[in-house]
Amino acid sequence: MKLSALYWHRFTPLHIILWPISLVYELSLITRKLCYWLDILPSTKLPVPVISVDAISIEANGKTPLILWLVNNLARHGYTPGIVIRRNFSAKPPIAITSATTPETTDSDTLLFTHHLGATCLIWTGNDRIQTAQALLYAHPNCDVLIFSDILQYHQLERDIEITLVDFSDYAYGNGLLLPAGPLRTNPRRLNQDSIILVAGGEHNFTMITDNWHTKYPIKWITETVYNVLKPENRRLLSSFEEIPIHVIVDESDEEWMFAAIQTAGLNTGAILHSFSEHHRFVANDFDFPPNEVILMSEKKALLCQNFATEVLWALPEEVWIGIEFENTILKQLKIKTEQC
Repeated sequence: MKLSALYWHRFTPLHIILWPISLVYELSLITRKLCYWLDILPSTKLPVPVISVDAISIEANGKTPLILWLVNNLARHGYTPGIVIRRNFSAKPPIAITSATTPETTDSDTLLFTHHLGATCLIWTGNDRIQTAQALLYAHPNCDVLIFSDILQYHQLERDIEITLVDFSDYAYGNGLLLPAGPLRTNPRRLNQDSIILVAGGEHNFTMITDNWHTKYPIKWITETVYNVLKPENRRLLSSFEEIPIHVIVDESDEEWMFAAIQTAGLNTGAILHSFSEHHRFVANDFDFPPNEVILMSEKKALLCQNFATEVLWALPEEVWIGIEFENTILKQLKIKTEQC
């Protein structure tokens, strides 16, 4: 577990010292949002509906598979969605991400998008969200909906649909305090009444928070099936590795859910866990294991190792399950917003 996660699970004298700063942080969020609402600060309205997908915790996983689910469902209903990803470039113009993107030139999230979506989705990146979105729409006039993954507190850009992920698991929710005393980026009690909230983890322990929400739906992470990195069509259940020696490669960003997945699949006794630091750039020497012994990685990390992967490398994708009610709500709201644009 990361040192930050251990810190955010506790209440110590340091947390008491930092708590007033958390209050100031929350007040600044409220004030800034109010300034945009009163038009004291200018905001930008794009000519197509904008969907915000974000999480209240900086430790929350699952935004990327949620966006993949959303893109696939929108495309299935006739929409042409685009994804805008913010990356900190130094004075570089917005650029399109294509299926030719390599592990050496991008990060794991972007590579995951291109691996699953390819030419079916428009993906652009840049250091200015609005400028990148405008460049995407100029280059692709057929794009009729834009998806952003990190604009929960970016009120400079108006959003039409706001999807907020609230994960009440110990790892993501932590001590329930706002930054810097805890991992939360916003107070869950202050989520906008117009927000569509997806709830994961032990919601029953937080009814005092969730009962006040206007629209909420359950979401579950599914980690049951793996595929071979060199032969993606070769898929099997994770539990089928129960009697096989298996090396599980993780870093600090995915070790929590990967460890939970192998425990659920019954592999915790035979699996050997190899943990690396966060953002570790894997090389072939990291996989110096006896021949024919299975290597398992999260899909994000496995795709970064495609160039030196062997037939024993398997990827575990993190997929989502969401009920049909959520899908119907999104489509209904998107139809209304499209007619208004």
